[in-house]
Amino acid sequence: MQHIVTEMIEHMSHSHAQMARVLEAKRHVAVRMAQMVQALPDQHPNFGGLHELMENSHAVTRNVVAYLNSIAELQETMAVTITAVMKELEGEAEE
Repeated sequence: MQHIVTEMIEHMSHSHAQMARVLEAKRHVAVRMAQMVQALPDQHPNFGGLHELMENSHAVTRNVVAYLNSIAELQETMAVTITAVMKELEGEAEE
């Protein structure tokens, strides 16, 4: 039974590492887009008009929110899997 739990933990660790890689890539995109927004001038932007500028700012905000939601989902997934493993280990300790 210990071998099965060990394998399960290894697989979860690998999947969490892959999720972390995806989040890292999303983070780089969000950071780069935020840098681009920071570089925009505050007055009289000449980037296709105010409407286009607002659309791009909205897109940056959506990406930042998506990144933060992904982090929250990763934390929730890790909590659920670690809870399951801990319950399994507690059950083994009682036996």
